[in-house]
Amino acid sequence: MVAKATKPHWDWLMQHALFTTLKAHGRAVGMPTDEDMGNSEVGHNAIGAGRVFDQGASLVENAINDGTMFEGETWKKLIGNAVEKGSTLHFIGLLSDGNVHSHIRHLLAMVRKVKDEGVRRVRIHTLLDGRDVAPQSAEIYLKELEDVLNELNGSGVDYAVASGGGRQKITMDRYEANWDMVSLGWQIHVKGEGPMFESAIEAVEHYRSENPGVIDQDLPPFVIARDGKPVGPVQAGDSVILFNFRGDRGMELCRAFEDEDFDKFDRGPRPDVVFAGMMEYDGDTHIPSLYLVPPPAIDHTMGSYLVKNGINILAVSETQKYGHVTYFFNGNRSGKFDAAMEDYVEIPSDRVSFDERPWMKAAEITDVVLDSIRENKHRFIRINYPNGDMVGHTGDPLAVEISVEATDLSIGRLMKAIEKAGGILVLTADHGNADDMYTRDKKGNIVIDTNSGKPKAKTSHSLNPVPCFIYDPSGTAGARLSGHENLGISSLAATCITLLGFVPPASYTPSIVDVG
Repeated sequence: MVAKATKPHWDWLMQHALFTTLKAHGRAVGMPTDEDMGNSEVGHNAIGAGRVFDQGASLVENAINDGTMFEGETWKKLIGNAVEKGSTLHFIGLLSDGNVHSHIRHLLAMVRKVKDEGVRRVRIHTLLDGRDVAPQSAEIYLKELEDVLNELNGSGVDYAVASGGGRQKITMDRYEANWDMVSLGWQIHVKGEGPMFESAIEAVEHYRSENPGVIDQDLPPFVIARDGKPVGPVQAGDSVILFNFRGDRGMELCRAFEDEDFDKFDRGPRPDVVFAGMMEYDGDTHIPSLYLVPPPAIDHTMGSYLVKNGINILAVSETQKYGHVTYFFNGNRSGKFDAAMEDYVEIPSDRVSFDERPWMKAAEITDVVLDSIRENKHRFIRINYPNGDMVGHTGDPLAVEISVEATDLSIGRLMKAIEKAGGILVLTADHGNADDMYTRDKKGNIVIDTNSGKPKAKTSHSLNPVPCFIYDPSGTAGARLSGHENLGISSLAATCITLLGFVPPASYTPSIVDVG
């Protein structure tokens, strides 16, 4: 839809600005293989750090493969609690192989391991994807999970799916945009209260019969029942693992389990459990208190470098990406490096499906930036327009086209202000999504949905390189492409530092440009 959209400012930049493409997936952003999609979190880590760190997917994969996860104190505490008390071990997380928030392979490896270690009762609370994988693929992952559970069951072992629902309906809120999602997830997973079905696949088939076009991420919640009673509410003495390795959509559930003074919704009696996340999702606030795999130790970020060199900073986005231009950009750090030197602005996102308002908050974000430019308040401004990503995940081609056009309109406003102020614009993306909206077969041909006769939607990120424009309207920097090949988005830090007149740290990935 990027190619189809009307985007005069993009087209103008293509003709007049420096242009290159950058890798934004796979090993270029710390993922295990080049078959893995990039995502906003690892992308902003790479951009802000100026180099590549192994990310959650790689760290967890390695910890499972070499066994270090199962030798850790947290794992032993979780399993020991369930074995000694004869209680239930719960797994909560996103059930897919998207490898953005989680991977089903990690879940299955842990489930097999806990049987070997004597856990007799396991309950799995499945969040359905359709966002980082095919839009209607939940049955594939549920069947794979059920096959493994059936293989393990017997001789006093009782492993089962207990609850679930679409990731955009329950549990996986982020940045406190909609605590009602977490509240509903708590009702479903912890209390076992909700629409009851005999199996997760039955629930999915029921909801699809009511709404054939529903994407997995939007499926309503469900509870699995036997003899009319929920099979897996969380009870005192149980152990609970949140097996997502990415933190932004996990921290709120952690707080619901761990915070003593919790006021975001009525939890009712909070069960006394041993709770852990797959990783430490926030190193500053130490959420959660227990975790299975240590996160990457990202240091010497671009933000800290600029502040130490006297550069004042503005970071701005709407709620959906606010944490990306702050927390993730700063190497998974919640606070500022210097409160006197940094301003962070969050524009509250709309609480509607993004295909209903594909323009999102692009205009409001731009207003904040234009005020800063007019008042000459900040020498470095970082912005995230979420439109192409968030609307791209809906799979609605028309909405995505509008989202691109809304963003281009805002870029045009920025270009005028930058030209007047004598500034420089670096325009790029943290990964692909809106660039490829249709599912393709192995030969690259668009797949046609046999029911509708229309191209089958693609809601996940792409593996395409992302564009990068350097627009210096005054030409004072004398910028030219540096000639380095196969660069990724981690090069953006050195690029911005170079354009600001400094020498990037030697450890950084080389700059896209040379100056002078």
